[in-house]
Amino acid sequence: MNTHNQLTEGPIIKQLVAFFLPIAAGTLLQQLYNAVDAFVVGKFVGTTALAAVGGSPAILINLIIGFFVALTGGASVVIAQLYGAQEYDRVSTAMAVSYRMCALLGLGMGVLVCLFSPQLLTLLKTPADTFDLALVYQRIFFLGAVFLLLFNMGSGILRAIGDARFPFLCLVVSCGLNMVLDVLFVIAFSWGVVGVAVATLVSQAVATGLVTVKLLTLKGPFRLRLGEKGDRSLLKKMLRIGIPSGVQSSMYGLSNVLLQVGINTLGTVVVASWAMSGKVDGAYWAITSAFGTALTTFVGQNYGAGKLDRIRDCARKSFLLMCGLTLAVSGVLLLCARPLLHLLTDDGAVIDTTWFIITLFVPFYLIWVPIEVFPSILRGVGDVLTPSLILAGGICGFRILWLFTAFQLSPTLLTLCVCYPLSWVVTDMAVYLYFRHSPIMTRAVRVIDSDYDHRAN
Repeated sequence: MNTHNQLTEGPIIKQLVAFFLPIAAGTLLQQLYNAVDAFVVGKFVGTTALAAVGGSPAILINLIIGFFVALTGGASVVIAQLYGAQEYDRVSTAMAVSYRMCALLGLGMGVLVCLFSPQLLTLLKTPADTFDLALVYQRIFFLGAVFLLLFNMGSGILRAIGDARFPFLCLVVSCGLNMVLDVLFVIAFSWGVVGVAVATLVSQAVATGLVTVKLLTLKGPFRLRLGEKGDRSLLKKMLRIGIPSGVQSSMYGLSNVLLQVGINTLGTVVVASWAMSGKVDGAYWAITSAFGTALTTFVGQNYGAGKLDRIRDCARKSFLLMCGLTLAVSGVLLLCARPLLHLLTDDGAVIDTTWFIITLFVPFYLIWVPIEVFPSILRGVGDVLTPSLILAGGICGFRILWLFTAFQLSPTLLTLCVCYPLSWVVTDMAVYLYFRHSPIMTRAVRVIDSDYDHRAN
């Protein structure tokens, strides 16, 4: 394997974009994956089934899976830093530690959720007409959750060492297989919601197998060796970075769970519309997530290599790049969303309500940019705890407070929707202030200025 480290050399924008594009393409494929499920369910099973798949189970999936994916993301940061520092023996050890941790977490979490699914759906006040379908879908999905976690872990490892292409190719295979199985199980076999869940499980298992084989057969100074002895210091470092990220993700999920309770009280049409809006504007969140992943890896490698000057330059350039991407994607969504809705469902009430939701979210996405860019940079250098607390309080805390105050006074869809952009504004200010005065950015400025003075003398 070629260990030439391109992310620590050359033009920053060029290297960042080249690394970002396959990640973005992969995350967009995952959105297509979800959109196909929504299309098949909405068109061939009905609105009730769409609400069952996209309602409470989707929120619980985001909450629980989001926590564990963010938790294991600490391993990607550690591996990126080790790779940037060219500590290749420890890269192999970190791979084994992270993979075993992910497998154990995935299996344990899957069993527990399957056992307590009825209680979880009841807690979320899942509408009675969708409860049974939601229960079946949720249990099947979480039976295969270990595959999803292992795929994300394997993909994160490959990206940490600079390979964003292979995870994308795996998603191409997985997405194509999912489409075929959706048609076969739902349309041909008439399995309904069960068919969609089984298609997802099989597709994730195949993608996980491909990534695992790739890691086991890497050529060069490191590869995945599952039998290798663990390293507690590496595990502790992974958890030190991963736990705050996992808590932050679970706070997002918790706020969304509570908001879903409010959504569920507004009826099946609103539940289906809320789920549908997530399928349509999911493209933007896929792109921002991909950009954050690319940025964290880029910064992690450069931090490991001791190149603080590239980190400081990357902060400004990545912010401007993300602003441009946001404006472009927002414009496309506003132009194409309504025609796309007619392809996904024939229910006029769902189409109108979904469009209403989209017009309250999409025009304000530019506000999100600082929340994605600055914490991603800090995560790459291992500064996770304080940014996570800021995001949890600013976004999640604000939304929970809003739900128990403003929504109680005016229990409408509009009231729930407006809390999103308002929470972004509040969080923006706190994130920016911390980033400007964070230890790593202060150190970067001090080191760079010192080098400049030394050269001048």
